[in-house]
Amino acid sequence: MTGTGNLETIQALYEAFGRGDIPAVLATLDPQVEWTEAEGGPYGGTFHGPDAVLQHVFMKLGTEWEGFTATPRELVSSGDTVVMLGEYTGTYRATGKSLRSPVAHA
Repeated sequence: MTGTGNLETIQALYEAFGRGDIPAVLATLDPQVEWTEAEGGPYGGTFHGPDAVLQHVFMKLGTEWEGFTATPRELVSSGDTVVMLGEYTGTYRATGKSLRSPVAHA
């Protein structure tokens, strides 16, 4: 896939996530995906395969957060790499506290 193709794929992935279309997000992932969440965070670890991402990341986000979003502000493409600069927002159900945090994904 070309850099432009990668950028379009990532744009479509974030659009699907924004719509709550998790099956479309999972279908975009390579069957051998290694998804890493930051160590020390509530979902920290590396998960192998789309089903592991669903179970250990998306299911938790969907049940523990109200209105959780990952909103891209900028997508930067270079070669095979696409970086998303954006923000997370949502409300943690257990506490009712809101989150608004900058984020970068590669």
